[in-house]
Amino acid sequence: MSAIAHLTATLFRKAANDRRLMVAVAGPPGAGKSTFAEALASLLPQGRAAVVSMDGFHYDNAVLDARGLRARKGAPETFDFDGFRHLLERLRRADAEVAAPLFDREADLARAGAAPVPAGAKFVLVEGNYLLLDESPWYGLSPLFDHTVWLDVPAAELERRLVRRWLDHGHSPDQARARALTNDLPNAERIVARRRQPDTIITGF
Repeated sequence: MSAIAHLTATLFRKAANDRRLMVAVAGPPGAGKSTFAEALASLLPQGRAAVVSMDGFHYDNAVLDARGLRARKGAPETFDFDGFRHLLERLRRADAEVAAPLFDREADLARAGAAPVPAGAKFVLVEGNYLLLDESPWYGLSPLFDHTVWLDVPAAELERRLVRRWLDHGHSPDQARARALTNDLPNAERIVARRRQPDTIITGF
């Protein structure tokens, strides 16, 4: 049985009661979290799984500019943590539709209300870099998840993917390497060094 199929079976067992199952899919930038979450959702009952991204809570670039944080976009302090936590609390209650924001990578901004989660969604897959970060205030998210997944990717592969990401966004080779090496990879090292123990580790994704 593949790792993702085994995880799916585990989630089905945990979802035996009537309560919504909140699943964290965590990992460093470039680990493939959004791709993995969508692949996992496709194996769950149609119409009963929803994917929510932490990236919808990036502070706007104008806010980051005002705070001198634009060059660090993607670091923990560049997210609206309280807004994200409140969204997770609403999702956990499962008593109404919740409209989550969605990050538009091409436009480099979050779109409010772009990813509605229906009240009947049984599985909510939340993906993001810092869901398992053992630092304040991020460790406060732990009680909101029923199962946690960590995507384990070698550092060299992360670097390759992150440079490729910036190249695909129109950066020159030098610019792409600079973006990856000065911001993305330091964030990745922090995430790996300071993560809590997950319930499931996925390798080779």
